[in-house]
Amino acid sequence: MQKSQAYGQRLLRGQAPTYQRLQARFAEDGQEEPCGPVVLHCGWGRILVGHTYSDPAQLAAELLNEQAGERDIALYVAAPHQVLSYAPQQLFLDPSDTLRIWFSDYRPSQKPFRGFCVRRAQSEADWHAINGLYQSRGMMPVDPERCTPREQGGPVYWLAEDDTSGQIIGSVMGIDHHRAFNDPENGSSLWCLAVSPSCPRPGVGEALVRHLIEHYMGRGLAYLDLSVLHDNQQAKALYAKLGFRDLQTFTVKRKNSFNQPLFLGPGTEAKLNPYAKIIVDEARRRGIEIEVNDAEAGLFTLTQGGRRVRCRESLSDLTSAVSMTLCQDKRLTHRTLSHAGICLPAQRLAGTAEENAAFLAAHGSVVVKPVDGEQGMGVAVDLRDGAEMEEAIQRARQYDSRVLLESYHPGLDLRIVVIGYEVVAAAVRRPAEVIGDGRTRIGALIEKQSRRRQAATGGESQIPLDEETQRCLRDAGFDFDSVLPEGKRLSVRRTAGTSRSTSSSKPTSASAWPITSRSRPPSASSTCSFRSASLADRHPPGLGRAQAIHRGAAHGCPSRCLHSFHRVAARPPSTGGFHDRTTTRARSQLHATGAAGDARHPQPHRLH
Repeated sequence: MQKSQAYGQRLLRGQAPTYQRLQARFAEDGQEEPCGPVVLHCGWGRILVGHTYSDPAQLAAELLNEQAGERDIALYVAAPHQVLSYAPQQLFLDPSDTLRIWFSDYRPSQKPFRGFCVRRAQSEADWHAINGLYQSRGMMPVDPERCTPREQGGPVYWLAEDDTSGQIIGSVMGIDHHRAFNDPENGSSLWCLAVSPSCPRPGVGEALVRHLIEHYMGRGLAYLDLSVLHDNQQAKALYAKLGFRDLQTFTVKRKNSFNQPLFLGPGTEAKLNPYAKIIVDEARRRGIEIEVNDAEAGLFTLTQGGRRVRCRESLSDLTSAVSMTLCQDKRLTHRTLSHAGICLPAQRLAGTAEENAAFLAAHGSVVVKPVDGEQGMGVAVDLRDGAEMEEAIQRARQYDSRVLLESYHPGLDLRIVVIGYEVVAAAVRRPAEVIGDGRTRIGALIEKQSRRRQAATGGESQIPLDEETQRCLRDAGFDFDSVLPEGKRLSVRRTAGTSRSTSSSKPTSASAWPITSRSRPPSASSTCSFRSASLADRHPPGLGRAQAIHRGAAHGCPSRCLHSFHRVAARPPSTGGFHDRTTTRARSQLHATGAAGDARHPQPHRLH
């Protein structure tokens, strides 16, 4: 008899949520039914609890009421074909799997998660950090003012905060179904799980999921559901390890620009790199026509009315040949900035072993880099041994036969954003690092963080396990097989001048050092930014004022001193279309005294 009851219980657990089953459970338990269909606003859109709708036409109509800039989700839809039949051109079946874990099957972790704490989002700064995290992962931002109140079943946002830096490194949202619609099965659901791509600590995502499970277990609930894209194998592996199993139910959404990849599938732009995709996605959002000419080469054309701009990745045909030459050749860049009076490191072309050794002896530590290169490829930083320097020169020659030696100066790598020759934001770029847990090999820690970066950037950002990474570990007394002591931080790259191995952090208490358009230049960094942008601005008259994104490094120039190019800039959303303006990205070497900045400007300047 007991075996039969257990078997029946398992059959009940495997049943999909439906309106009829929910009503039967209400009647069976004598509980009060919710007053009509249940809709919960989560700050980024609404969750429509599908099995509280008796009429599929009503659910379809509610999905069509989605507000601009939001994303509504209908979960627990038992008969999606019926809902889609009422608006087949406007609704679609979401390609996600719904998973469930019954808390009776849950097993707590045997190892503690250290180095960060999990707490509820409370302050405006918390919401700002969560939105920055979500936007870095391509997710919708949250407006906490629009959320359904928690006492009415609204969402609760939790965040993971690094104990050392105080940065928000992860976030998750949970909903208590019993509070939301008096769920007779006492369920709950997980939404919006995200971990920072640059998070150096392992296990943050797992810790957030476990925290939500244990929180709702403590509230007397019975299970937790979540929805995950069918091809997100990394996330599904984590959920399977925790005990989640498939739940046979469906999700329906409305077609919009945010959901477009889900119902159209990969288009011709799918093979574009992340830099080109950013421009293409924004152009599409603003109604600008896109023609992908060669996705593999990053070539595409933007058209609006009679205006056409051809681009390659983030470079447009508005760029002059002179500007391109100034940026491409690091020697010419160095001379141009030097003539403008900007302080730069000593530089020379690599020559004979004797000449190279003399340069190293004169400066004590050097940087090796190819004359023409990008993203830190072939760059080696803080070389103090002649043999290592010669090896680095040979590696750099794989990218360019001409190799530069520069004096190394420790400090911070500061990226300054200049628009219209006005500083609007800045970020400190730090070399990639990992934090030990006392159990995991350093190589495994690097690979885990690299996978997270690749997932967040479409494979563009990663931490290469190359000779430079090995050298950094060797200088610190470790190798890939070493186990880093718990809580110990270890930089695994020396250079922050590459998207492949860099993380960004706030230079002040704000997340991006906001400066109003009325601000005076806050430091020598700003002055250098304006001058660098002016030097790079070589386009013919009539193209309008330049916008500059200036990156200054105070630490011995692991990257080129000035790298500039022009690209088309879209008009702010209120007006639509193109500007007759261009964007200049400039990198310039700064003194450490100019890297501190000024954080006294309280009003952020919004970037469009």
